[in-house]
Amino acid sequence: MIDVIEAARAAGVGWLSLFAFSTENWRRPDTEIEFLMHLVRRVVRKHAPLLHARGIRCRFLGMTDPRIPSGLVRDIADLMTLTGQNRQMTLTVAFDHGGRRDIVEAARSLIRSGVPSEAVTEESFAAHLPFPDTPDVDLVIRTSGEQRISNFMLWQVAYAEWVFPPALWPDFRASDFLECLHAYRQRERRFGGVLPNQNGETRS
Repeated sequence: MIDVIEAARAAGVGWLSLFAFSTENWRRPDTEIEFLMHLVRRVVRKHAPLLHARGIRCRFLGMTDPRIPSGLVRDIADLMTLTGQNRQMTLTVAFDHGGRRDIVEAARSLIRSGVPSEAVTEESFAAHLPFPDTPDVDLVIRTSGEQRISNFMLWQVAYAEWVFPPALWPDFRASDFLECLHAYRQRERRFGGVLPNQNGETRS
């Protein structure tokens, strides 16, 4: 994982999000969940100094379930505090994350704030999402050959480009990431519109 983060930073990626644990993953066997929690805690402790030295700000999207071990919660809080002022790159780890839950919570927040229904816009709704300064996702890399969204940042991926490398996430390396980034950079992003050709004419 750390080599992918380093490759992204070196390539000039300003915002990188990793999906570590979803709200649906709580359905897995207890032994597997316990292993994943211990693994995440080891990774956080091991790489915190390097992430800070590289100027990477670390944030965790989710983290609301009381089943998350208290020791892991403390380590994650310490990491976010340590790196909070860094701006070389923002690394968002989606942990105990669900895109639908984020949308529901944003709707509840709008209602609590008393915004009239006719005043709700895409911009005002997005402002109530977790970490509203996060830009829309440009590229989603879906490893393992899977071709589904899996409830990941549903609002933010509305116009994302997708690539589907066959490598499993544990085997995904910096070289794989750079191949995906190259594929993305070859694409023409239209956002539902048209692009001008070399003669100044538009094409769909």
